[in-house]
Amino acid sequence: MLYQDINTIVVKTNSELSAAEAQGMAAGMLCVKSGTQTEFWLQEILQDNHKATEDDIAFLANLFAETRSLLCSDEFEFELLLPDEDCSFSEQVDALGQWCQGFLYGLGAATTTSSWSEEVREIVKDIAECTKLEVGEEDEDAENDIMEITEYLRAAVIFLRTELNIDTSDTSDTIH
Repeated sequence: MLYQDINTIVVKTNSELSAAEAQGMAAGMLCVKSGTQTEFWLQEILQDNHKATEDDIAFLANLFAETRSLLCSDEFEFELLLPDEDCSFSEQVDALGQWCQGFLYGLGAATTTSSWSEEVREIVKDIAECTKLEVGEEDEDAENDIMEITEYLRAAVIFLRTELNIDTSDTSDTIH
């Protein structure tokens, strides 16, 4: 799915969110409970905004289903939904921070922290630090740093899904 297409829909329906943040929310929710309903996520991102058309909702539901499928895959296929290299470096860094914010929101919407292991808490703390990313001088080192952070987040999300998921056997759309 193209970031810009989804971002256009998300911004149209909830100008406070980006596509990165919306997918981060989905990933956070699905890390805790793979059976999270699409409708629950849609309600969180749309917040009763009636600007979304049926096509928009179907497109967003497809993003949620694809995110679930990639997270559940044994092939380590999960990718963060971020702008591609055609976008400015600052837009890429901002989107990465927004993705992390959404992920943390999704975790919080789906779980309590009382039973988390120390390792899970450390990873969540790392993700929280990524929400503070700032754009500095764009150079090859900065681009490599962002790429490394993105790869770390991919691995961290898959680890968190394994550690936190209370519903790994059911990937249907029937659980809230």
